[in-house]
Amino acid sequence: MNTLTILRSLTAVTLAVAVTACAAEKAAAEERPWCDIFSVDKADLADTGKNAYFMLVPGYRLILEHGNQRLVISVLDETKVVDGVKTRVVEERETQDGRLVEVSRNYYAMSRTTGDVYYFGEDVDIYKDGKVTSHKGAWLAGVNGAKFGLMMPGRPEVGDRYYQELAPGIAMDRAEIISLRERFTTPAKTFERCLRVRETSGMKSGSEDKLYAYGVGLIKDGNLLLVEVDCPECKSKGVQHSIRFGQ
Repeated sequence: MNTLTILRSLTAVTLAVAVTACAAEKAAAEERPWCDIFSVDKADLADTGKNAYFMLVPGYRLILEHGNQRLVISVLDETKVVDGVKTRVVEERETQDGRLVEVSRNYYAMSRTTGDVYYFGEDVDIYKDGKVTSHKGAWLAGVNGAKFGLMMPGRPEVGDRYYQELAPGIAMDRAEIISLRERFTTPAKTFERCLRVRETSGMKSGSEDKLYAYGVGLIKDGNLLLVEVDCPECKSKGVQHSIRFGQ
């Protein structure tokens, strides 16, 4: 066997090994389990704090719109003890044609050490013709077997897969980090370093992607796009505190 033949054989073997390794790595990533157990020292959890993609600052508010739909996310100056943890109340108020569709009070706490944001449940009011008709989707950690989930990692990495909600029979939403370097343009502003999260459910099929902007928070939820950020804390520091996009 001449030298050229030997080199060709070695190259083929090396390529085969590389392809096999790549395939194995891809398979491992596809088979990565959904994290549903979070080793957390509850004494380390706080009801206020800043995650790069998720704010727990009282007064902070995001407004997203699409056509006649509107979603207002407000970090309230309220707390609630859930499963032995003092959590921050974040209200989500959804309207259509100016009429209330749903109001949810979500309960979050953030690790002082890692910046991870944990989700301890929600109280839900669903409206029809101005009246509450249902509380579908409501759950609380520590009640009926429900456990808190992870809402947003402090240091997200592509491929992270975790449950956000762990309420069997009620809500089993989960999330996978798809990208950390998305570039997303609104009518008047371009966001860099956006986080793309793909949400699915352990109870039903289908998926939905959400985008979070670094230092801002949620900017895209389905067809809803961020149009306004209100940050009273920024105002106290002499920084523009209300930003209106698309005008």
